Amino acid sequence: MTAKDCIVGRRSIRKFKADAVSHELLSEIVETASYSPSWKHTQITRYIAVEGALKEKIARECTTMYPPNGDIIAAAPVLMAVTVIKNRSGYERDGSFSTPRGDGWQMYDAGIASQSLCLAAYEKGLGSVILGLFDQSAAEALLQLPEDREQRTYSLLEHVFSIFNNRHPAGYCGRSLSVGDVVQLEGKHYLCASLGFTE
Repeated sequence: MTAKDCIVGRRSIRKFKADAVSHELLSEIVETASYSPSWKHTQITRYIAVEGALKEKIARECTTMYPPNGDIIAAAPVLMAVTVIKNRSGYERDGSFSTPRGDGWQMYDAGIASQSLCLAAYEKGLGSVILGLFDQSAAEALLQLPEDREQRTYSLLEHVFSIFNNRHPAGYCGRSLSVGDVVQLEGKHYLCASLGFTE
């Protein structure tokens, strides 16, 4: 299937089969989408695969502004929440905006990544639809991760990623971190993957 086949053939699907989508297939789709271009290669987009009770809760509690979206989410086997790391895309290393668009570039990057996710899913025979009408605050609250050591380590790794992609240390002339790179931290090794870092 060519890129043109994917772009022309893909449609927004609102009714889904009940078949589960394997986590291996989801990882492959997300890895493909992770190669989307982004502002200064900041790669701010993160995906959260949501299934089961949490997906049902999001369908019920986060779609009151447009209830048909709740029906779509409830019927889908998996919900992919597209999130961004704020204050990177469109910013200079000193924290100032690079252009008059301010932080608007993060939505631009998320849009590119969302299309890549949908096209990668289509190539693998999966339907998708992008839903924009939802209660963002409620969804963000429901998707909070616990603040245990793993999460703090992940946050530290995200900080390392930010430094080596956005705010290079003085004198650093190496390349930016990319998918497949390994970071050693506190005696452990972490793989920079399309979904973040894995030990």
